[in-house]
Amino acid sequence: MKVHFFTGFPGFISSQLIRALFQKKQTQQVIAIVLAGEIIKAHKERDKILEDFPDCSIRIVEGDITLPNLGLDNQNLKEIVPQIEVLWHLAAIYDLAVPRDIAWKVNVHGTTMVNDFVRTLPNLQRYMYFSTAYVAGTREGVLRENELIRPRAFKNHYEETKYEAEHRVEDLKSEIPLTIIRPGIVRGHSQTGETIKFDGPYFFLNLVECLKYLPFIPYIGQTTSTINVVPVDYIINASTFLVSEQHAEGKTLHLTDPNPHPVQEVYRTMVKLVTNSYPKGRLPFIVAKLSLQIPFIRRKLGVELETLDYLTWNATFDTAEAHHILQKGGITCPDFIQTMPKMIEFYLAHKEDKSYQIQIK
Repeated sequence: MKVHFFTGFPGFISSQLIRALFQKKQTQQVIAIVLAGEIIKAHKERDKILEDFPDCSIRIVEGDITLPNLGLDNQNLKEIVPQIEVLWHLAAIYDLAVPRDIAWKVNVHGTTMVNDFVRTLPNLQRYMYFSTAYVAGTREGVLRENELIRPRAFKNHYEETKYEAEHRVEDLKSEIPLTIIRPGIVRGHSQTGETIKFDGPYFFLNLVECLKYLPFIPYIGQTTSTINVVPVDYIINASTFLVSEQHAEGKTLHLTDPNPHPVQEVYRTMVKLVTNSYPKGRLPFIVAKLSLQIPFIRRKLGVELETLDYLTWNATFDTAEAHHILQKGGITCPDFIQTMPKMIEFYLAHKEDKSYQIQIK
């Protein structure tokens, strides 16, 4: 049984991936590298997972992906390096408002250190790297899986540093068996609505929740763009299938919604489900942008300014390669609008819990 090594634990996606790998009996042994400050949280998450999978083990080792050898001590290195057969690299700063130096240190330099570590693994069978579909920056039109083209600009430092990091992983394709995953905007589970933080599309829900006492809620700007949101269960099902699928080796795959909905339709549905009325009128986009430049308003509405850049961005992600491989496993992306009631149900049940909310600066 293969030993799987994780960065990014105890994050939501890595925890869900470990559960799925145990459930599908793809492994019984996981090693997770965890920052010193996250150790207590990681132990709690590990214990929770192992309650459901008592035959499995999760070994937590303290380390730091921004250091050589990931900050692992010699004893741990000696034991772990020969064991690792699959490495999942998910550790990253995902915040759209992140300052450039912090994003660069974790996303770019950290990935360089992980790549160096990967090169030392004698028994590696697959390196699974989580990038993002938004490495495309401001490029528009059809964006293909086999393209990694530097755009004229990026919408934020998150996109830029993930682009730079993916470039460094791409360079390993000739020497390491690897798969690059590019997810869309990840939301909670399509069946249960479960998530651990309200970011991405949940910023819209924060806005609607805040404005629901008004006589009506306006549309924000006028846009024909689509928004690409995928439930976490699609990412988990697809990734755990791809990790042992030979045809995924050496590929970059878009785990995005092949049938994304227009921004206006998503917003309209959210407003209807939360308030039982449809939006009316229209707040000009420029007014929304100027308002969100004021920190007090951002915090009051629970919306990051950077979110607005995605509402008028006209691009579609080609998913031909991912679709071709995933259809063998019968894996498809659940429809966003159809499964939105569960997402909103979960949001409304937990909206008062501060631990779900992102700290807006």
